[in-house]
Amino acid sequence: MIKNKYIIPAIIAKNQEEFTKKINSVKDYVKIIQLDFMDGKFVPNNSIDFDFELPESNCKFEAHLMIKNPDKWIKKNISKIDTILVHFESCNNIEEIIKMVKSENKKAGIVINPETDIDSILRFLDDIDQVLIMTVNPGFYGSPFLQETLEKITEIRKIKADIDIEVDGGITDKTIKLADKAGANLFVSGSYIIKSDDIKNAVEKLEKIVKI
Repeated sequence: MIKNKYIIPAIIAKNQEEFTKKINSVKDYVKIIQLDFMDGKFVPNNSIDFDFELPESNCKFEAHLMIKNPDKWIKKNISKIDTILVHFESCNNIEEIIKMVKSENKKAGIVINPETDIDSILRFLDDIDQVLIMTVNPGFYGSPFLQETLEKITEIRKIKADIDIEVDGGITDKTIKLADKAGANLFVSGSYIIKSDDIKNAVEKLEKIVKI
């Protein structure tokens, strides 16, 4: 049985002012917000690479760590975050990271890039709360949606029916239905929501398409 569906805006920011402004612009319309952390090494961009403070809200926050060797970041910031999402490709000790996150009573998830096969992470499925399938090459807002990645969602859903499967990259009113049909239940949307002239309407439009 597939879990509840959620639309999740993705936040990238260069400084605290931009960070706070973007969160405040979406927090009244969603229940979960994804924060995109980039170190300029794992991906060719930087985002939220400062000592951030979360504005007051009723939202849950998930950290998408597009950074090399995320252990240090997790130890420093885990108290601020509800779900930690680490890239399979970014660390050699993913088992230890999962244990660290779970020992703090936080949710743990693994992210895989478009070129990474799901066979790489099958052995971890019983130990994590969610899988994030990248449907673009990570690091930028507005990258083109890679439809061939949808098969991974369907395969994982068959293998572990009750896991949260998140999709991230190029999610708009044109592509979200494809991810929904493939079996995703968490839909991350960056530029489509954040750059919209009417954020509330953009969120509601996506919710309507996937019947939230």
